[in-house]
Amino acid sequence: MVPILWGVLLVILSLLAWGGQTLSWLTPKTAVRWGLMEAEADVERTYWADIRGEAAWDTFTLWTLVVAGVLLVLDSGVWAYFGLIGGGMYVYFSGRGILTRIAMQRRGFRVGRLPGVRVAYAVLATWGVMALITIAAAVSALSAE
Repeated sequence: MVPILWGVLLVILSLLAWGGQTLSWLTPKTAVRWGLMEAEADVERTYWADIRGEAAWDTFTLWTLVVAGVLLVLDSGVWAYFGLIGGGMYVYFSGRGILTRIAMQRRGFRVGRLPGVRVAYAVLATWGVMALITIAAAVSALSAE
């Protein structure tokens, strides 16, 4: 029961990240309207270019944790491999997102309006914790084989 619940949670949370980044890359105006990314007018030009490039790259990489969640729900042992890869991608994604915003804010760069930046920190931290738990569960599952 717990693996199925974790798999469902992984699918939901990782779909939000992957789907949001895909939408940000393909249709940034929609992503801004839905609050998934900062408006170009609210951030530095360099930061805007960075988050646009990051969204494109994340579209090609963040699907791995969605697949891990689906495989976990289906009780496939292969989930652990996707969990390790996807977990690593999400640790990187969340850590980079948080630390880039902190570094840029400390240097006086605009990275979005304060309420949106706070939400970004919370969501990125959630994805990072989710990734670390998934990595630990995947290591445990592979060790038990």
